[in-house]
Amino acid sequence: MDINNDYSRKDECPLGEQDGMLYGEYLQLDKILNAQRMLSEANNASVHDEHLFIITHQAYELWFKQVIYELDSVRMIFSKHQGLDESETLEVLKRLSRIVLILKLLADQVMILETMTPLDFMEFREYLCPASGFQSVQFRLIENKLGMKQENRVRFNQNYLCVFGRDEKGLEAIAKSEVEPSLAHLVEQWLERTPGLEPEGFNFWGKYKYNVNKMLETYYKSAMATDCESERAFKMADYEKRKALFDSVLEPNIHAAFVQRGERRFTHKALQGAIMITFYRDEPRFSQPHQLLTLLMDIDSLVTKWRYNHVLMVQRMIGSQHLGTGGSSGYQYLRSTLSDRYKVFLDLFNLSTFLLPRSYIPP
Repeated sequence: MDINNDYSRKDECPLGEQDGMLYGEYLQLDKILNAQRMLSEANNASVHDEHLFIITHQAYELWFKQVIYELDSVRMIFSKHQGLDESETLEVLKRLSRIVLILKLLADQVMILETMTPLDFMEFREYLCPASGFQSVQFRLIENKLGMKQENRVRFNQNYLCVFGRDEKGLEAIAKSEVEPSLAHLVEQWLERTPGLEPEGFNFWGKYKYNVNKMLETYYKSAMATDCESERAFKMADYEKRKALFDSVLEPNIHAAFVQRGERRFTHKALQGAIMITFYRDEPRFSQPHQLLTLLMDIDSLVTKWRYNHVLMVQRMIGSQHLGTGGSSGYQYLRSTLSDRYKVFLDLFNLSTFLLPRSYIPP
């Protein structure tokens, strides 16, 4: 018997002949694979590389959708317990790690677009206007859901109402994302409840303050004991700088001024929690919280890396002086988004400023 040609038994029937949904039907490939409308072709001047341009950006938007899906789930877990239940920390770490991997992929995907030359892009660029990547509703949603604040955006980026035009559904989603608790806000609340901050308990902040002053006193005495006048002046200047830095985190009023100027993000108590987690990251209780903070920095770094790769690609394609297809200043505008004002978790990057030598860490 030739079993390859005998389909009388159901378990020997090829998949295509069985009842049920097919691969293409499940993925709705008929919609996805027919969603590439080349405007150059519609204008009887088909440009080969426009197809690549469309596919690459559609792939970006699909991955953006997955990032939003993961972000929303993480925000829901934080909101459900008014913080983060320890039993669900591992799931949050898994989903944040997934976002990190997706963003790595997206940052590298820019290289595919760079296989086009500026002349290749110029052949179909005129058909794109006034469409622009700035009109990506999903990327704006990612920024807002992470915790990007409107006041930290550069001016052109703030005036988004006219940019999204007739996309009422998109505008509604953006407006909603601006009033919902962002991931940064939820993390801030979670950090404020870090165990060990209680003055009547472990009182980490009281001990931290004591050890900072103890360390600064050591620097001061070392400077004053120096015989050489120029060396003593150098050491005293170093001492004053260190003292000013630590005063900015020890004194709530000074910290509040930094927040007001947009140079810091977290509340004073949340920053205390982040410092404590960083100090005791080797302790079992703080190991996963420290991993979480690290993943948040990874996400911020990768968004910045994606912006940077995008900036270089735009400069390569249209130079530094041309306007973008959406009317922005193109390269100049994109370059302005690389500053610290666009870092949602800026305070986590600056935690190393306030670390102490291990000998001064409260036991």
